[in-house]
Amino acid sequence: MPTGARALALGLKLDLNAASEEELALLPGVGRDLARRLVTAREEQGRFTSWGDVDAVPGVGAAKLQTLRAATVLDAAAANGSVW
Repeated sequence: MPTGARALALGLKLDLNAASEEELALLPGVGRDLARRLVTAREEQGRFTSWGDVDAVPGVGAAKLQTLRAATVLDAAAANGSVW
């Protein structure tokens, strides 16, 4: 199973509720600081259940939210096997 940038190049999506900080940091435009905030928010508040939850994380904003929606899923089961 490919991981990181290779998976993204293959069109696979990352499970935002299971991804590590290192994996999230590989997403275009995310970087280590935002990846850390996403993981911290998930640990403090539980799973992201909506994109509104993700948008509430400091530093996300409209452009980052669009990137995250394109590269990740919130429900691994809904991704039909395209999750790494």
